[in-house]
Amino acid sequence: SVPRCYLNKQLATVRVLKGDSAELSCTVSKDNVTGTWFKDGLKLTSIPGVIFEKKGFVHKLIINKAEDIHAGKYRFEGGDVKTEASIFVEDPPQVDKVLLQNLTSVPTVAKAGEGVKLRIPFEGRGPIRATWLKDRMELGDDARIRVDKTDTCTTLSISSCDRRDCGDYKVRLKNDSGVLEINLKLVVIDKPQPPAGPIKIVESSANNITIQWKPPKDDGGKPVQRYLVERQQVGKNDWETLGETPRSCTSFTTSKVEEEMSYYFRVRAVNAEGASDALESGEVKAAGKASPGAPDPPEIISASRDTITISWKAPHKTGTSQIMGYIVQKRKKGTVTWLPVTNVPVKDKKLRVPSLKKGVQYEFRVAAVNAAGTGQPSDPSEPAFARDPTKSPGQVQDLKVSSSDSTSVTLTWNKPEVQDGNDVKGYEVEMRPCNSVSWTKCFTLPAGSTSCRVQGLQAREKLFLRVRALSDSGPGEASELEACAGAAAPVVSPRLLIDDTVKSFLVIKAGDPIRVKIPFEGSPEPVVTWLKDGLPLPSRAAVSTEDGSTQLLLRAAEFSDSGSYTVELGNGLGKRETFSFQVQITDIPQPPGAIRLEENVPSTVTVTWDPSASEQWEKNLYYTVLKRESQKGLWHVLGDLIYNNKFTFTQVVPGKDYYFRVVAKNDLGASDPSETVQPWRIRKTKAEFRVKAQKYRGVNHNQPPRFLVPLKPHVVVMGSECHMSCAVGGHPAPKITWYKDSRDLTRDPNYFCTNDFGVCSLVVLGVTKQDEGEYMVEASNEVGRAFSKAFLAIKGNS
Repeated sequence: SVPRCYLNKQLATVRVLKGDSAELSCTVSKDNVTGTWFKDGLKLTSIPGVIFEKKGFVHKLIINKAEDIHAGKYRFEGGDVKTEASIFVEDPPQVDKVLLQNLTSVPTVAKAGEGVKLRIPFEGRGPIRATWLKDRMELGDDARIRVDKTDTCTTLSISSCDRRDCGDYKVRLKNDSGVLEINLKLVVIDKPQPPAGPIKIVESSANNITIQWKPPKDDGGKPVQRYLVERQQVGKNDWETLGETPRSCTSFTTSKVEEEMSYYFRVRAVNAEGASDALESGEVKAAGKASPGAPDPPEIISASRDTITISWKAPHKTGTSQIMGYIVQKRKKGTVTWLPVTNVPVKDKKLRVPSLKKGVQYEFRVAAVNAAGTGQPSDPSEPAFARDPTKSPGQVQDLKVSSSDSTSVTLTWNKPEVQDGNDVKGYEVEMRPCNSVSWTKCFTLPAGSTSCRVQGLQAREKLFLRVRALSDSGPGEASELEACAGAAAPVVSPRLLIDDTVKSFLVIKAGDPIRVKIPFEGSPEPVVTWLKDGLPLPSRAAVSTEDGSTQLLLRAAEFSDSGSYTVELGNGLGKRETFSFQVQITDIPQPPGAIRLEENVPSTVTVTWDPSASEQWEKNLYYTVLKRESQKGLWHVLGDLIYNNKFTFTQVVPGKDYYFRVVAKNDLGASDPSETVQPWRIRKTKAEFRVKAQKYRGVNHNQPPRFLVPLKPHVVVMGSECHMSCAVGGHPAPKITWYKDSRDLTRDPNYFCTNDFGVCSLVVLGVTKQDEGEYMVEASNEVGRAFSKAFLAIKGNS
């Protein structure tokens, strides 16, 4: 909209952006009145970019495109109307709109190792301060990063970027007319990190070896396309490529094995930028064809203070000859060394292990022996204490299927009846398919949990489930049931259910929790992934996903938590959906730095201080200055809403002690104060301040006064100093008199006037709202008089 000012409403001020249009209008009482416009006391006949218009009773002055020459004080006279207004042309930092749209809408993408230059050309009234920030911290020059600035451009250069440089950047351009902030996003792409380890050996037999791994924690900014699997025979140097797997498959089975031969395996992740470094396995040995397989883990039958009795079953694979016995080993829980229980194989499938240490937990394992040798050992048994038996907990009560769908079954139960103080310490849930006799452990749950969800099932799959209570004396008797998964649900594309409760921009106080909960839908159930600035979340972040919603939680926000967060849904069928939001962490400001006091002008004190550390992340920060006149007196506010680091106190009484305090503030509150320790005092006896002017040496004699450089309008912040100056010529040397609103300022102690060889200055100390108005300087000698006027505006009060 065009700034308009109606001069009939007395003195007014118009603020207009450079390049915009402005309009002054005045209504007279008669249609035939011919009005006259003045600028800075001079009659206007024509001025570039200004149009004079009269329609009936209304006279208008229209500025089509405001420039610096249009700033000044305007007056209209016509008939019985005489009124004034001031125009201030503001020129805040600006960036080309097309360039700004391109910078903010499309992320800058770079490859790791390449150099990046982000160049922002700008316009506006100088000087313009340019600041680059990442994660709310100001960037400075270092070995890789350099910030350059000229009068018209600022550039951020990164010599060799890497994934650490991903994230949101902010450019802050600031001058006296305003602030412009530009948000940029930099994405650095690279080859992925190695797959997450360790490599797990799922199966190792005489015919096959199956390995398994996890996806890399960082995919390099590009999706993983496939995995490369290689193998090296122990004792050889060459690696052999076995094959590839798609990104959705993180296991590999090879049949190219030799009996009792040992191998190393390694896996690399591949994206569009290349292959990652390799994740390597330990030594893996292929089992002999004739040796037995591994039995199931032994079961604990009974225990006493120095003995534990165990039993086990024969392995499913007995090899090519009859099993001759079993090797039994033991170890203390938490150790890695297995010790033999007997010196010869045990023929029975039950053994009482003596000479144990009372109160110590032990684990056991067995390996079958035949004519070909000793087979693979079983997995360890459940740990058991060597101590006198106590009664095991009873069966869980009311075991049932509470719900099921196409991929899962949910069980619920009640705790067993506890007898003789034998408290339940937890629960163990096991499952087995209908066509198998082996039970597989699904969960070990704490005592407070009486439900669980078994996932990863096929539609209409039947299976058996059992639950047993656990106590210090061992597992109780299991309760068992048969369950069936439901029919396959229709495929529903993953979709985030974003509504008004999910904000795209969050402002969080440091130390408060960050909690964002987002509902979603999809079938099969989508896989949820959270990222911060394109990278995995910090280790402090907790993510929970259940019942069609996912939640991000950081219990105590830190400044490093500011940035862009993304939640991504994927269903394994190529369908994906993402949602991103910004988080900004703020806090009560840090206190200002050290305070310094100076008497730049007699009977005044100028208070300066080092800026608060919070200035680099808080753009709405300002300061309040207070003083008191004794160590135990009350503090009184001298100046508020101060946006710089300087304040002048003018009403200093000689001989009094003064203490000063500065506080930083923002929307959340005030910082701790920074105070002076020693009192400030001006002695009562002080020499009169005089300026000894040299004799004026004019070239021409008897010249009337004239202004070589006129006064200019000023806009200042309340509480700061204002310096107004002009240059005067003439002979004899003119006498200089300053006025404000026609009032002589010669004897006013709040103003300080000087005249050095025709350069005349007026200093307004600690400006207040009452100092706003028109100032005039009069130059007079015996030949004539001359005048120059300018308007002083207090920022934020017009």
